[in-house]
Amino acid sequence: MMASHAQLILVINCGSSSLKFALYSTDQRGPLLSGLAECLGQADASMRIDADGARVKTSLDGANHAGALAALTRELDARGLLKGIAAVGHRVVHGGERFTASALITPDVIAGIEACVPLAPLHNPANLIGIKAAIAALPGVRQVAVFDTAFHQTMPKAAYLYALPLAYYRDLGVRRYGFHGTSHRYVAAEAVRELGLDPLDHGIVIAHLGNGASATAVLNGRSVDTTMGLTPLEGLVMGTRAGDVDFGALLYIARRTGVDLDGLDTLLNRKSGLLGLSELSNDCRTLVAAAEEGNQQAADALDVFVHRLARHIGGLATSLPRLDAVIFTGGIGENSAPIRAKTLGRLKSLGIELDADANAGIFGGKRGLISTGRTPAALVVPTDEEWMIAEDTADLAGLKAEMAAQ
Repeated sequence: MMASHAQLILVINCGSSSLKFALYSTDQRGPLLSGLAECLGQADASMRIDADGARVKTSLDGANHAGALAALTRELDARGLLKGIAAVGHRVVHGGERFTASALITPDVIAGIEACVPLAPLHNPANLIGIKAAIAALPGVRQVAVFDTAFHQTMPKAAYLYALPLAYYRDLGVRRYGFHGTSHRYVAAEAVRELGLDPLDHGIVIAHLGNGASATAVLNGRSVDTTMGLTPLEGLVMGTRAGDVDFGALLYIARRTGVDLDGLDTLLNRKSGLLGLSELSNDCRTLVAAAEEGNQQAADALDVFVHRLARHIGGLATSLPRLDAVIFTGGIGENSAPIRAKTLGRLKSLGIELDADANAGIFGGKRGLISTGRTPAALVVPTDEEWMIAEDTADLAGLKAEMAAQ
């Protein structure tokens, strides 16, 4: 139950046709409720709410984002929670170089997010829809933007510049920005506490592995290198994204097949990665099961995924004066013991030794060491981006009550 003095924070994550949400109280760690509105703008639009151990799903009758948020506010009002909302936190994918930290939303901040639309044309417009709908639905309530890219703004030039004519960076902002920053920031702090590291003297590499995947080198709590670039396409093999590809290979494909730029965009973002290699699925669980049953393409897809991941972890370690730990998080990182084991098997040169029994027992929200007592350590830490957004929102909105400690 919520204490009478507690204040509520609504966290919103808008996709192009979805709206993910969670409601937090400043006096407890977990959400009071959470849910997802999906297929927005379509006839089968619906919303589910998870609260008090129960799930309620309702039709939204083709509602758009504004309609979904209106339905959510009605539901919160019916539960006696709406009047307690003191602030709303929004995930925003791209903040460019302007936003180096989360920000209280003002007209100038909205203009800044709009200016970053060319850098994230699939994501920022949806984020803006959520912001504007929330402002309309909850007038007078403070709103905060939490940027995926902000954590990586501490990278040095050597890590973020592309070896292109510098005018493209100067005039168009073409550089490496990195993503999953909210997750990496949360997991970095949790790992320091879990391992008893010095907050001012440590070096770790975090692998956030899900349908989207990235790895980041963190030095003393600051991002110094990461795998994603101008967009979330660069770097690791992902569910449907190719990650690193020789651009010459793309030129060759385009010249041989006649595919245009939009076609290459679709190829790289939606038809590649684990799905493209396996020709079966983008879901790691499906591929692990298929590989165990003898499906060679599934096995090959996983091997490419692991090879690329281990190679990038090794490369990121060179951005650190020493490596204290490798941290796994995200849906795959938290739950796939086989992927973790295969990856660490390729990192023996870094001195990491797998504890097979510990590794097998970490899944479903558990956390803990999966290595022997030697350094570097290997650790699994479940991520919680919504909580990180709620914490930032509480700070910037000036709420008096402190967010409850975990």
